[in-house]
Amino acid sequence: MSSLPIVQNGSIVNLGLVVSTLGRIDPLRRLLDSLDGELLPGDRVVIVAQAHRSEVEALVRDYTLRGMDIVVTTSARGASIGRNTGVAALGDGERLLSFPNDTTWYPPGVLGALRERSDGIEAGALTVRDEHGPKFALPAAGTALDRWNVWSVIEMGIVMRTSTFERLGGFDPSIGTGAASPWQAGEGTDLLLRLRSAEPALASRFAWMPPQIWIGGIADAHGLPRMARRHKLRAYGRGLGRIVTRWRYPAWWRFAFIGGGLAFGLRHRPDYELLDGWWVFLGRLEGAIGRVLGRSVRTEAVSR
Repeated sequence: MSSLPIVQNGSIVNLGLVVSTLGRIDPLRRLLDSLDGELLPGDRVVIVAQAHRSEVEALVRDYTLRGMDIVVTTSARGASIGRNTGVAALGDGERLLSFPNDTTWYPPGVLGALRERSDGIEAGALTVRDEHGPKFALPAAGTALDRWNVWSVIEMGIVMRTSTFERLGGFDPSIGTGAASPWQAGEGTDLLLRLRSAEPALASRFAWMPPQIWIGGIADAHGLPRMARRHKLRAYGRGLGRIVTRWRYPAWWRFAFIGGGLAFGLRHRPDYELLDGWWVFLGRLEGAIGRVLGRSVRTEAVSR
């Protein structure tokens, strides 16, 4: 176990890491390996296995023998439902929450750095990096969370006190990856927009972590063949398009957001092909108008 951090003029808040998974064992092993030696007594990990629970429990057994506090539970499908279920399974007491995907991992020292700052964080964000670098550049410390920079935060980058999460009602289970709706992304954005609306004073002191405090992950299209990649881009675009309508972004911005999807493949080459932008555009348009175009369209973003 890591040594206790030195905290001046404050106190340590235990960490609560909540992972929603379909039971992908190898990525989960990498995540748990990255936590080994980084957790302190009082920290807890909850893995919500929405498939292959017995295999996940078998994987976790070795880590619990090493002294890691890991709870395995299950829920209905959907990352938002899984994360909400996981927070509830953490038990009583204030924690600083983080929501890693099963394909993410923590570099050495990051959890310690978060722990050192935990007394001053009610809600904040850390950088998410994949094999190509940071997914987004976060605003400077001291910048208020607003309806524009909220798009620089994705779910695995959110850090939030349990009490704040509960006041906001958690993630909306009707949106996000695996939800029983066509809106397959945007649950983190929606959560933070609710924070900004309900608690503007908290939004003004939103804690943007410095870039050296980051969580590692993989690119959205990692390992996907062309049509699976385009299906995922459309599903994610559909969810984000729903968010810009739900939160009444200005009409000019909505049009720019939807139309800008056509340039997605051009902006993100060589990882994506030029025609991938059509699928981003189509998804964003579907989200904005509130319905899926075409018959027999499979709406789930991922099934693996």
